[in-house]
Amino acid sequence: MENEPLIDEALKTELSALYHAGDRHYHSLAHIEAMLALAEEYRRLLHDPDAVEAAIWFHDAIYDSRAKDNEAKSADLAEKKLAERAKPDRIARIAAMINATATHQLPPLDDEHAASDAALFLDMDLAILGAAPDAFDAYEKAVRREYGWVEEPMWRAGRAAVLKSFLARPHIFHTEPFRRRFEARARENLGRSLQALQRKP
Repeated sequence: MENEPLIDEALKTELSALYHAGDRHYHSLAHIEAMLALAEEYRRLLHDPDAVEAAIWFHDAIYDSRAKDNEAKSADLAEKKLAERAKPDRIARIAAMINATATHQLPPLDDEHAASDAALFLDMDLAILGAAPDAFDAYEKAVRREYGWVEEPMWRAGRAAVLKSFLARPHIFHTEPFRRRFEARARENLGRSLQALQRKP
């Protein structure tokens, strides 16, 4: 059981189909691939890189912009699909990482290695915030399309609240490598986006 890969080609194919849904403009396979590339780049810092890879593959598997329980449902799916592939404590760590993407606060993990991996995983998920301005703007447009059903005034208010909550944190990123690389640019991007949302349409 422990020798088998957590995510094999068959599971990748199954999950890829979910990420190809027509209503996914940002939470698509491209987002997963970008996170996998970061996981590879920072692999030397990960204690259980395969568990982080599994969390990446599953974390947006269930995505409905009208729902409030996407993360919980994605974590449930991971637990179900990985039940025969890993020990329960390892699956629980993966589920904890997935659930943490609901708030991007660190999950309560006693094991310091698991906590470190979770911090890096959450930072990989938010790396787009610190991308170059054109890539960040494309991300913002894609998220807006996913919430196309929300009327503009409601969207502006809701999105502004989300951006303000990130800007109010002492650090957007949990780990030192990601703070050094992305924090300053992320604050610039979020501040610029917030100004645009607060302008009169």
